[in-house]
Amino acid sequence: MHAAGLRLWLIALLTLLLAGAAGAQDRATLIADSLQITGPSRLVASGNVEVFYKGQRLTAKAVVFDQAADTLVITGPIVLTDGSENYILASQAALSADLTNGILTSARMVMNQQLQLAASEIMRVGGRYTALNRVIASSCKICAGDPTPLWELRAKRVVHDQIEQQLYFEHAQLRFGGVPVFYIPRLRLPDPTLKRASGFLMPKLTGNSNLGTGIRIPYFLKLGASRDLTITPYFTTNGARTVDLRFRQAFATGDLTISGAVSRDRLLPGKTRGYVLAMGRFELPRGFRLDLRAEAVSDDAYLLDYGYPAADRLDSRLVISRTRRNETIQARLIGFYSIRQGDDNSTLPAIVGDLTYARRFSLGRIGGEGGLRFQTHAHYRPSTSLLDGDGDDIADGRDVQRVSLKADWRRDFVLANGMIAAVLGEATGDFYVIGQDAVFAGSKARLHGSLAAELRWPLIKSGPGGVAHVIEPVVQLVVSPGGTEALPNEDSALVEFDEGNLFTLNRFPGSDATERGTRANIGVSYLRHDPAGWTLGATVGRVLRLGDPGQFSAGSGLAGVNSDWMASWQLHIAGGVGLTNRLIFNDDLALTKGELLGAVSGNRYGFAVGYIYAVADPAENRPDPTSELNIYSTYKISANWTAQFANRYDFETARAANAGIGLTYRNECLLVDLSLSRRFTSSTSVMPTTDFGLSVELLGFGGGSAPGPARTCRG
Repeated sequence: MHAAGLRLWLIALLTLLLAGAAGAQDRATLIADSLQITGPSRLVASGNVEVFYKGQRLTAKAVVFDQAADTLVITGPIVLTDGSENYILASQAALSADLTNGILTSARMVMNQQLQLAASEIMRVGGRYTALNRVIASSCKICAGDPTPLWELRAKRVVHDQIEQQLYFEHAQLRFGGVPVFYIPRLRLPDPTLKRASGFLMPKLTGNSNLGTGIRIPYFLKLGASRDLTITPYFTTNGARTVDLRFRQAFATGDLTISGAVSRDRLLPGKTRGYVLAMGRFELPRGFRLDLRAEAVSDDAYLLDYGYPAADRLDSRLVISRTRRNETIQARLIGFYSIRQGDDNSTLPAIVGDLTYARRFSLGRIGGEGGLRFQTHAHYRPSTSLLDGDGDDIADGRDVQRVSLKADWRRDFVLANGMIAAVLGEATGDFYVIGQDAVFAGSKARLHGSLAAELRWPLIKSGPGGVAHVIEPVVQLVVSPGGTEALPNEDSALVEFDEGNLFTLNRFPGSDATERGTRANIGVSYLRHDPAGWTLGATVGRVLRLGDPGQFSAGSGLAGVNSDWMASWQLHIAGGVGLTNRLIFNDDLALTKGELLGAVSGNRYGFAVGYIYAVADPAENRPDPTSELNIYSTYKISANWTAQFANRYDFETARAANAGIGLTYRNECLLVDLSLSRRFTSSTSVMPTTDFGLSVELLGFGGGSAPGPARTCRG
């Protein structure tokens, strides 16, 4: 800066410092192309003027400072920022020297770089309030050839409370495409910088073939910095009246959410219906964590009738756990309640409790890695003792308590030819106390274990362009004596045969059943990795036995002297293509189980498909075969429009189980979500229904959804 410019800058700084009250300590800075002192208390700054004061920044074409009146007369274009994400644009202004009071004409306030409020004039009061007269508010982009925004709020007056971060509208009118659609005498909305504030949220229009057309009007109530409550009345044309509630509380060590609803409708006249769900997670001392979940429902059909997330079994639990590198501890208390058609909750395990301690460790001179697991388990059925014709207990109310101790060990050896040999084994001791069961009642002890030898031969080959191939045949010989004590199988009724347990010593998922006999697990895996961005993996294998222990059902694929063949493959291609397929088939190539999962995604589309097939198996509670196709797709029609489609089709019944379509529009200022779905299945408590939903959200206010791409102006 040349000497004359430096002197002008110093004069301006000195003048502004003298302009404050005698006790003022805050400094102001003024920078301009030229300065003129036209009297004992008048300073004129012109050309690229900038004023900095208490975090505020003012830019203008010219500023006239009157020290005697302590005012600024400003010529625009003017930009005034307050140190936050809000700023004011104006053509002229008359402000106090500290920029906190005064009037700006032909002004526009921009909040959070999204919401714009254009006014004939803006008044700043006390540095806290900004009052706007004859206002047009919108977050929509305005084009020169089409000056009408997609939506706008017109108001006689708007007051912005900078501390409370609230906007107060007087005589507000909502317009879409310039057409008035709604009038509100008084309206309060959060400004875009506020994330939580009490007030109404955007309503949602819904329709249900059983309940009728309805509207949900949520109200958010801020109860403090760490908790809030959302109340949502729901009214339908068929007489349904519902109140949804959601309470959230944040603590220093965790959080808690309680949600629920209470309803009265014509589906069950005279009955109050509802549900409640509580979920929480808390950090405890010494690295432990508490997870809790509690849910209840008034009747089996309520969740499906009202479109809440539904399952066929309610699950309430209290879990305390800790996981470290070589150790895990978990204590659980679980309550189950089935809402599946045909289930009798008095004969199902209603209360389950268990405690598990597991640790991994190295075995020093012995070599290899070992593990130790201690577990206690108990479950209770509400059914009281029932007697058959001979006066003996029957199994409807069977209660079980168990204590188990399991140890396992594995050691690998790398041979000179590159083969990997291993010896491994496990041993388990169980003690059971069983009640209300004519066959298994009393206390029982069981010892069982397995010893195995394993040989792997990984073969690696490099191909042209850096392609890598890995083939690994594996043979595992297993001997499993013991475990012949007759016990009820409560936790291992469903057995999956896949690449994950092909080479395990016990394919039963729980503790009540254990795999026995002498057998060979054989298989081969292949992996191809291409630097071009795709990977292919495949595994084939089966189990060969000396005899059939009769432990597995036909639908598992593991029954017989020799199991079915298990084959799986996975393909992943760069750019969003993934396929996974698993097949279980016998020597005649007849399919026992099959599963296919596929997904393709791109910039404008996404498609996922899943197919599952399983033969009938009463032992797995599947009296009929399962053949079902699931499809979900999304397609971006344009930058703003997105369509969704979902369908679940049952080939055994030759009809869709459910289907749904959706259409979403999102731009910089508006979000419209339209959905239509149909559930075709029915039971004694649930009827087929058709649902539709419509929600409209004006973007740009605090706590809303993220904006989408702005519309493009033509011409």
